[in-house]
Amino acid sequence: MIAMIRSEWLKLRRTVIWMLAAVSPLLAASIGFFEGERAQDSSAWLILLSEMSVLHAMLFLPLLTGVYAALVCRYEHIGGGWKQMLALPVTRSQVFLVKLGFVVLLLVITQLLFLGSLLLVGMALGLASPIPWIVLLRSLLGGLLACLPLAAMQLGISMAWSSFAAPLAVNAIFTLPNMLITNSADYGPYYAWAQPMLAMMPGSPTAFGAFNVSAATLFGIILGGFALFLLSSMVYFSKKAI
Repeated sequence: MIAMIRSEWLKLRRTVIWMLAAVSPLLAASIGFFEGERAQDSSAWLILLSEMSVLHAMLFLPLLTGVYAALVCRYEHIGGGWKQMLALPVTRSQVFLVKLGFVVLLLVITQLLFLGSLLLVGMALGLASPIPWIVLLRSLLGGLLACLPLAAMQLGISMAWSSFAAPLAVNAIFTLPNMLITNSADYGPYYAWAQPMLAMMPGSPTAFGAFNVSAATLFGIILGGFALFLLSSMVYFSKKAI
């Protein structure tokens, strides 16, 4: 496993994949800076988080999850890379989990950059109220966890299709309806592409934003979906003819 992790790192460290992690935080920061309010009350940071999360969590975070999954498989789809990798003393489950780990790592970096951009925008706007660290960290962690089902599913699709564009097109097709589905308390929690936004929107300890989705319901569905997509993707990859 250590050798595989080192190999994946060598393949990815000189690609543009690391630059992509900053795209969404930068765009969200521009919206937060120009649309953010210079309020000084205790809700100023939550308002800023809500404004920046709309673009980041509703659109770019699901899209980036698919992009990361496609990029970590791109090298193996070129020149018989899968055969070369599986000729090594590794199992297919190990290959899948290592690649999934890198997708999650890239999502972690994206979320940390989003936190950094949020703090910078807040300081630029002169928000004097104390930073609600618990709410911010819960939002970031919630968005990360909500991307896990997408990561497992998109990685399985990217392993199945040698085309780089096809998995991205599928991901984009299912991401665009988020603008409508996230507003539905009945259907939003069950739609994998809408879950990152529902999880990142600040709200009460038992609900997320204006969508009134309980934490137990949302994260129960997220973890259940992750287990389902992880198992199905690993089973498919283990039986795939290469």
